[in-house]
Amino acid sequence: MKKEHKPAYYIHGTTPEEQVRLSRLNIILNDNCMREMNLKRKECILDVGAGLGQYTRALANAAGAGSIVVGIERDPAQLATAQRLAKEDGESELVDFRLGDALSFPLSPEEWGRFDLAHTRFVLEHLPHPEKVVEQMVLAVCPGGRVILVDDDHATFMPYPMPGGFQDIWQAYLRSYDRMGNDPYIGRRLHSLLQQAGLTGIRNTLVFFGGCAGQEIFPYVAENLIGILMGARELILRENLLDEYTFDRAIESLYAWKELPDAALWYGICWAEGTKNEE
Repeated sequence: MKKEHKPAYYIHGTTPEEQVRLSRLNIILNDNCMREMNLKRKECILDVGAGLGQYTRALANAAGAGSIVVGIERDPAQLATAQRLAKEDGESELVDFRLGDALSFPLSPEEWGRFDLAHTRFVLEHLPHPEKVVEQMVLAVCPGGRVILVDDDHATFMPYPMPGGFQDIWQAYLRSYDRMGNDPYIGRRLHSLLQQAGLTGIRNTLVFFGGCAGQEIFPYVAENLIGILMGARELILRENLLDEYTFDRAIESLYAWKELPDAALWYGICWAEGTKNEE
């Protein structure tokens, strides 16, 4: 009997609060990611899971005039926000934003095999079958084209000093991924997904995402951590992964931790890229 798989589920939802969190996440992380991209001018780029489109537009700006950039986003609300933000910044023509699923790219027949680079960030962790996305990304790039995967390994979050109740709430958060058939540790196997898809020249690294008290970005880093937990609150309680009292007390401890003079968060986003063989 064929095994049925759960559909993709984005644990954090698409509330206005989540949009603010994602926007701040882009501000904090984009420059560090861009340094790893090694973009060339006038590249043809595919961004899978474009979200609010901030990073997609950054890629387009870095590639410069003559580049072609397509951003795919499955959520209509996020897509509309991405288009609105681009218009407000006078960049409506910079990216071709398209509504579509990561498991079924909205590309025309002549676009397959055309892209110099296919990129996805914080998407694979939310999919039961990430390898299917990678397979499509490989088909989308031309011979010699690159596929870049950027995602989380949630085992590596290290807040200091350890907030009270953090280990309990973090373990509940990780188990919520498993409930949806997803992988909270997918970052450690990004290189393997590329290898299995037939890519070569694979490299892996970490992109730092953290900070400490006294740094301008630290309040946003800390609030991002709190935000991802709050976004999963309903699911965690519904699945009985943690009781309401313990969850809320842990969140209170995180707010208190954020104000400590020696508070810090150590975390590295996993990055892997590979190249499609020349034909």
